[in-house]
Amino acid sequence: MRITSLLFDAFLKCATKCHLRSLGEIGAGNEYAEWVRGRDESYKREAARALQETVPATERVVAPPATVNLKAAQWRLALDLVAETSESSADSPVSESQPNEEAHGLGAPGSEQLLESRLHAVERVPSEGRGKPAQFVPIRFVFRNKLTKDDRLLLAFDTLVLSQVLGRAISFGKIIHGDDHATLKVKTSDLVGEVRKRVKKVAALLSSTSPPDLVLNRHCAECEFQARCRKIAVEKDDLSLLALMSAKERKKLHSKGIFTVTQLSYTFRPRRRPKKLRDKREKYHHSLKALAIREKKIHIVGSPELKIEGTPVYLDVEGLPDRDFYYLIGLRIGNGESAIQHSLWADTVEDEGRIWREFLAILETVEKPVLIHYGSYESTFLQQMTEQYDTPPDGSSVAKVIRITMNLVSFVFAQVYFPALSNGLKEITRWIGGDWSAGICTGLDCLVARYRWEEKRDSVTHAQLVNYNAEDCLALQRVSNEVARICVGRDHNPQRDEKVVNSDSLKSDLPFRLGRTVFALPEFDYINKAAYWDYQREKIQLRHGQKRPSKPMRKRPRRKLHINETIKLAPLASCPSCRLLDIRTIRRNHRIVRDLKFGRAGVKRWIVKYVRRHYRCDSCGAKFADQVKEWPPHREGPGLLAYVVYQLVELRISQREIGRSLSDLFGVILPRTTVFRLKSRAAKFYSQTCAAMRRSLVVGRVLHIDETSICIEGEREFAWVLCNQDRVVFLRTETRNGSFLKELLEQFGGVLVTDFYAAYESIPCPQQKCLIHLIRDLNDDLLKEPFNCEMKALAREFGGVLRGIVDTIDRFGLKTRYLHKHRLVVGRFFRDLSKQVYRSETAIKYQQRFEKNRDTLFTFLDHDGVPWNNNTAEHAIKALATLRRAIGGMSTQTGTDDYLVLLSIYETCNYMGVSFLGFLLSDEKDIHAFAQSLRGRRWRTQTSQPDGLPPDVIPDTGSQP
Repeated sequence: MRITSLLFDAFLKCATKCHLRSLGEIGAGNEYAEWVRGRDESYKREAARALQETVPATERVVAPPATVNLKAAQWRLALDLVAETSESSADSPVSESQPNEEAHGLGAPGSEQLLESRLHAVERVPSEGRGKPAQFVPIRFVFRNKLTKDDRLLLAFDTLVLSQVLGRAISFGKIIHGDDHATLKVKTSDLVGEVRKRVKKVAALLSSTSPPDLVLNRHCAECEFQARCRKIAVEKDDLSLLALMSAKERKKLHSKGIFTVTQLSYTFRPRRRPKKLRDKREKYHHSLKALAIREKKIHIVGSPELKIEGTPVYLDVEGLPDRDFYYLIGLRIGNGESAIQHSLWADTVEDEGRIWREFLAILETVEKPVLIHYGSYESTFLQQMTEQYDTPPDGSSVAKVIRITMNLVSFVFAQVYFPALSNGLKEITRWIGGDWSAGICTGLDCLVARYRWEEKRDSVTHAQLVNYNAEDCLALQRVSNEVARICVGRDHNPQRDEKVVNSDSLKSDLPFRLGRTVFALPEFDYINKAAYWDYQREKIQLRHGQKRPSKPMRKRPRRKLHINETIKLAPLASCPSCRLLDIRTIRRNHRIVRDLKFGRAGVKRWIVKYVRRHYRCDSCGAKFADQVKEWPPHREGPGLLAYVVYQLVELRISQREIGRSLSDLFGVILPRTTVFRLKSRAAKFYSQTCAAMRRSLVVGRVLHIDETSICIEGEREFAWVLCNQDRVVFLRTETRNGSFLKELLEQFGGVLVTDFYAAYESIPCPQQKCLIHLIRDLNDDLLKEPFNCEMKALAREFGGVLRGIVDTIDRFGLKTRYLHKHRLVVGRFFRDLSKQVYRSETAIKYQQRFEKNRDTLFTFLDHDGVPWNNNTAEHAIKALATLRRAIGGMSTQTGTDDYLVLLSIYETCNYMGVSFLGFLLSDEKDIHAFAQSLRGRRWRTQTSQPDGLPPDVIPDTGSQP
């Protein structure tokens, strides 16, 4: 693997650019990139010519062969020298004469990458004495007057390559840059560590079989691959399209499963601000920006007021940042057709002071001028001009205007969200209907045009620059007027304009809400009814050979007076140590156990007092007590434990309210800490049951998975549900990253039923995507675009295919021998879909979605007993959501894990059709065994005791948690 300086330079700008250059791809073209390339080459020739004049012809070489031995060189200056490492040079040991080489990491053995750099120039400094080697100084030519960190890192890369070739460290290099060919000496030894890290990243990128994640950044405007990358980003709806979003913010959203602008738009939740923060500025919401783009409407936050008290003066300045030279000042005074445009032009740096004085003179003629600009470039211009040239007298109106300006971008930021990908003046202007004439359209085009004008001094380029600046002033006026109109319209009627939305008026639309869904097509409504959980269990599964579970009867317990029972442990007759009878009682102690006793007639308080004696042997002196094994380990009995867990999990009653109900109904006072301890005690007892159910699920034929967010002490985490038709297990993770599923389902050989979350796609097993999710998405988009004929036709065709399959399932169940015939219809649907050419974005999106998930939409046709929806998991998620509301997000991680264990037991009991309370009161840990034991006695108990509790709440006494 060979890493060149060209690839390293590209990687400093963008990983995708480095990858494309390594493949030898050529960009579609970028005028600024081509101009930079030409300027760079001409500057190299000019700087090399000037450098050659300082060295005699006999002591300089140009483009020496790459195989030349640099250590034996006699020249003082080499131009265009290619330095490349080989395996021998990369692994060669560090010279002992350079003690600091290994400390700097230069030329150290073990380098794995082969490096190559085309050095602009190398200066050879003869040795200072006998036994000391000559010094080599790499030189790089940069045409810019201002250097960047990337220029220094490129010089450090040259130094690294040259060091490995020579086998000794080079501690510094030189950069010749700018119009005056200034020389900067750079200590490269401080940068080599960072260069080595970047080289490792480049090596990993080049050795990878997949391209890097495409991310748009600031360099895109200067890159020859700009059009290609932007097209791909738009197709993917990538988050990097939002120019104001940082890499850290994107990474955080990716960890939550949000990868597109459209996904981000659904995460905005309007919130009421506290009174103490109402006077402070609202933070910027990327989700609201995405919402504005999706709905193509302006969204405003708070109560922005744009007050221009005086005559507006719209200011736009053009300059050369590399030289700190401002050559064009544009002023547009007033509004409408009466506005006056001024363009102040400077041919040279000497004319800069002149146009500044003309600018001040114009401001003096304006009555109550208000200077309006867009961005910080004009603020820097005003500050530098006042420091460098004439400053208006203190107290004058012009001095006040210059000191207090209106930066429109600061006003728009976090208050007015235009449906544009950035807050750039040009993007906003184009959205409200403005545009720029052909020729110069961007700031980089303007920069190139100015340099070309300096070379040719032609009037056409001059006119284009002046016209571009005037159009910028006009665009600034349009944006200012639009913002003012929005603010005025909001004060009178927030929703007067259909294109303007007040964020305070938005209603919180939860993505997962209970209730009936209104469908756009009757086929979808029919299919949705067939997906109800009860419908599937009581109709489809009965045809598949499963017996409908009977629901246990429930009776309200009646309050009775308590009964006290005293249990005295059997006394001992002899000493357990010496076996002699010479023992005597020294004291007694007791333990009160609070319990609830469940019977056929109801529930009553049951308090048991355990008494035991403590003895001492007069012969051996040993001390001991009555049968310790019979001593109760807890002060709360199993009935009370079952009642508390039943109230917490099945009835979703808070811990505080449970203590109150026990006090009111039974006279038992339990603090919240005791309730928490009882919950943990039960969770620990049933943890093995959950582990066994999880192992059973992993080796099953069908597995449903879904996930939802939970709040733990104010932090967002995620709960996952794994289930089939009769077992449910909940798990918790700190993030939504589904990498743990790979290890968990490593031995799973069945069919995995999931939604469309991308994390499930990495699991190597047959998968069935939930078609109800797909139908809901289709239905939502149909309701948003009721006149989209392409979407209607696509949805109707898919609905017809799925309705025929659902009819077959309704008649014969989920059996392959009946469903396999629909494979022909499904194949015809996909063939017709691939031939369609859609024009609407929504239809194209769904066409791509169907093609992407082609192999996972109809897997159930080839497997017995595999449902076409994930409602089994969603039903369990609903129970978790109900419990989540009861908890209120204040539980700890340990407390939440306990809840998930107990909820797994409850939902499994529910799926098996047995009583959760009855299972808690039994001495069983296996729910399936418990359900089997109740079958033979349920009917007899219910008929013989019609007024009692159901049989599965009549416990047999035994070991309890």
